Amino acid sequence: MHELRIWPHRSLPRRGFAWFIGVTAALLLLPLLAVLGTAVMWGVLPFAALAVAGVWFAIQKTYESGEALEELRLDRRLLTVRRFDPGRPMREWQTNSYWVRAALRKGPVEAYLTVTDGQREIELGAFLTPDERRTLCEELTRTLGTVRG
Repeated sequence: MHELRIWPHRSLPRRGFAWFIGVTAALLLLPLLAVLGTAVMWGVLPFAALAVAGVWFAIQKTYESGEALEELRLDRRLLTVRRFDPGRPMREWQTNSYWVRAALRKGPVEAYLTVTDGQREIELGAFLTPDERRTLCEELTRTLGTVRG
């Protein structure tokens, strides 16, 4: 049995996120030092806080979307693909592994990777880069050939 797990790359770990927010807040507060103790400070402060909150919220949303996961299990008789998306129920597709073909084709993204059994076609690795999708297609094609014997 062959198993493969695919998930999005996270370029900013949680610790880096804390540093980034801290540095962003410090840099936004730096100009406020010039107007410290004046009424201008109270006019600018809410916008600086709003900017930091906006960056915080945006990065948190990318972390949430980064929790997607695809699992592939392949043996001589069956291919199972499970997709886990945040906030959605798990989706599963099973088919006879003998009929499965992986292909790169023109689609909504460059190197659109699909797997089909002739009846149904599903997308794989939507969150991967085009080069990663190409590599995955080659690996999947090679593994399917091995499994078929």
